[in-house]
Amino acid sequence: MAYKNRGFKTIEITKKAESSVIQGHPWVYDGELVSFEGRPYDGEIVDVLSSKGRYLGSGFYNDNSKIKIRLISTNINDKFDEAFFERRIRYAWDYRKTVMGRDIECCRVIFGEADGFPGLTVDRFGDILVTQTLSLGIEQRKNIIFPLLYKVLTEDGAVIRGIFERNDVSIRELEGMVQNKGFFPVEGKELPESTVTEITENGIRYHVDFENGQKTGFFLDQKYNRLAVAKLAKGRRVLDCFTHTGSFALNAARGGADHVCAVDISEDAVEMAKSNAALNGLEDRMSFRAANVFDLLPEISKSEGYDFIILDPPAFTKSRSTVDSAMRGYKEINLRAMRLLPRGGYLATCSCSHFMKDELFRSMLKSAAFDAHVSLRQIEARQQAPDHPILWNVPETDYLKFYIFQVV
Repeated sequence: MAYKNRGFKTIEITKKAESSVIQGHPWVYDGELVSFEGRPYDGEIVDVLSSKGRYLGSGFYNDNSKIKIRLISTNINDKFDEAFFERRIRYAWDYRKTVMGRDIECCRVIFGEADGFPGLTVDRFGDILVTQTLSLGIEQRKNIIFPLLYKVLTEDGAVIRGIFERNDVSIRELEGMVQNKGFFPVEGKELPESTVTEITENGIRYHVDFENGQKTGFFLDQKYNRLAVAKLAKGRRVLDCFTHTGSFALNAARGGADHVCAVDISEDAVEMAKSNAALNGLEDRMSFRAANVFDLLPEISKSEGYDFIILDPPAFTKSRSTVDSAMRGYKEINLRAMRLLPRGGYLATCSCSHFMKDELFRSMLKSAAFDAHVSLRQIEARQQAPDHPILWNVPETDYLKFYIFQVV
């Protein structure tokens, strides 16, 4: 059926891009645009057509970006008004309530493309929402979307004191936006004075610095992986590498570990981890070190008695071009951890990079185990928490690999 113009500018795309869109991927890249009917402005919603003039979807256009179009709908009847965005937010929030149950005081409310909001992240830390906007189309409509976040959550009984924008990331400049951070003003709402809040996750209390902490201030995707670590920690001496604000370390300590050493290269992160340990009354069974894990692991001897090592590094690769280098980094820390552990010890290890595919990560672990002259007995293979949903037709949403092994 031929496309009938409904007032939007249109763009015809290549057959390759058409195949990708039909299979459900929401991005159209530079070099995949064939022709325009009316030149759109950056951030404008356009209709995307096949080579035969068939409607494929609608999305945000941005000539600054390598991703020229980010689709937000494949329904030609959609009107992109306030009701449309409110409906999307309600879908996302209802999903969280379903998959997380009552565990929604701290969760990811919006996970970009997985929730139909390309380039938008929204994390809830109790009564604060922290956003990160990486697409121009969303940026231009945040005056509609952000007040609707207030509306939907508060109507459901949530207490929300403020929305804080964490747009201090360089990728915004590649999209034609400036970096910034600060509270988003909502009519009738007083702005909070502090940018540190307190949350409770898995029964553990944390101070979260959502202005200066990594990403949005706290990593929510590992919530249930931390519980898996806690189940194995009783009676063990635990070394938590790349501890950030101490989340794995605190779960291990609360799980009954004899002692937990939490290590991070950032002194600020270590101080926050110490503060969180004191907040939970766990400081007596914990120690903290500000150190580079790559330098520290070779210095630790088996006599220190660690029989459970946790490796939760930052993403070592953010592009396909650096995967080989990342593989070497992952192998180095895993190999050293395997050599340091006694037979029968436990290793929790992960990668949060989409580009480090699961098969590559597993291959690296096999190679490290071979070089360490150990065998790995797999206990669990896990991924990100379900408030970070994975769309099978959007591989970029599948990023976290998490394994727990016994070293035998």
